[in-house]
Amino acid sequence: MDKIIEKKTGWRVAFTKKAVPWWLGALLGIFIIYLIARPNNKTLRVDKDTLTVSAAIRGEFNDYIRVSGRVQPMTTIQLSPQEGGIVQSILIEEGSKVRAGDPILVLSNDNLDLQILNAEAELAEKENILRNTQIQMEQQKLDVRQNELEYGTNVEKLHRAYEQQKALYDDKLIAKEEYLKAKEDYELAIKKYDLIRERSRQDSLYRGTQVDRMEESLENMLLNMHMIRKRKDNLIVKAPIDGELGLLDVVLGQSIASGTKIGQINSVGTYKVEAQIDEHYIDRVVSGLEATFERQGETFSTVIRKVYPEVREGKFKADFKFDGEQPDNIRAGQTYYLNLQLGQPEEAVIIPRGTFYQKTGGKWIYVVSKDGNKALRREIRIGRQNPQYYEVLEGLEPGEKVITSGYDTYGDSDVLVF
Repeated sequence: MDKIIEKKTGWRVAFTKKAVPWWLGALLGIFIIYLIARPNNKTLRVDKDTLTVSAAIRGEFNDYIRVSGRVQPMTTIQLSPQEGGIVQSILIEEGSKVRAGDPILVLSNDNLDLQILNAEAELAEKENILRNTQIQMEQQKLDVRQNELEYGTNVEKLHRAYEQQKALYDDKLIAKEEYLKAKEDYELAIKKYDLIRERSRQDSLYRGTQVDRMEESLENMLLNMHMIRKRKDNLIVKAPIDGELGLLDVVLGQSIASGTKIGQINSVGTYKVEAQIDEHYIDRVVSGLEATFERQGETFSTVIRKVYPEVREGKFKADFKFDGEQPDNIRAGQTYYLNLQLGQPEEAVIIPRGTFYQKTGGKWIYVVSKDGNKALRREIRIGRQNPQYYEVLEGLEPGEKVITSGYDTYGDSDVLVF
């Protein structure tokens, strides 16, 4: 006899085998909804004791940067020999005080000595040639003068003969041929006399020009010899100004070429500070900006006197001069840390400087929640900065707390849970 199976109704249907696919479909739907609705933030647990938490405040932002500068003399003159040679003796040691004209070292140059001897010999030879030429020209001048006198006398004789022959011819006492011969001889003598006088004049002009040229050449040789002898004086290297011999990089027996830098003379009493500044500030650093530094409990003021436009290895150079008193014990080569004022103080939202900036570049930061249990990543915008604070332009309100320590171990986490 068959058993009649009772058909389940109501809520009991949900627990039958036929309801299993529906249960599976419902679970899958719930899972999908969870995946869609769940937060997509990446969370990381951190130890709060290892963090540096700072508060954003509204306060006075002092727009300055700190730069390191080295003290240098205001005037430095390079010491270079005008003549090359071998170091024979060193008269003044490095660091000594010198006055303008004091000999510092002595060089020797055998080639220069030989040039002086050759110049003197050439000058003596030129003088002898000039003297001989002058003697010859004087002799020629006397010869021409003698010829001029002889021809002048001959003209007078032939003139008298011509007058006599003319008188006799007028009286019909001589033949016409004799008269014409006397006339022709007289006229020829006049022409020869005029020619010798012209020659005398031309010779005089030529001799004068030639002598002037030779004397000019002789003067040039004398000047050249004096200049060569003066080069001998240049073998003694002297101090160009009063000051301190700051550097002397030579040793006895060393061969030094002309123009080689062998040292420097530093002016004493006035100094400047040379500072290397990050190229990030090159558009804001101009002449006239003030900078201060502290030394032995006193504050000293400086002003930028020159900004060099060239950038090397990410830095550019600026010179600062003292505006007022200098430190008493100032020495060339000392390092001072200057606070360079770039602008006037202004009210702003500021946060303390921290190593987080190396990771974020000032574009975002972790902001601590009000309950203090976690920190959330937030986009911000940082403007100016000084050695103590960052100026926050957007993203933070006064009173909010942020993590300013390094973010290197946090990866790209959006939430830090303490």
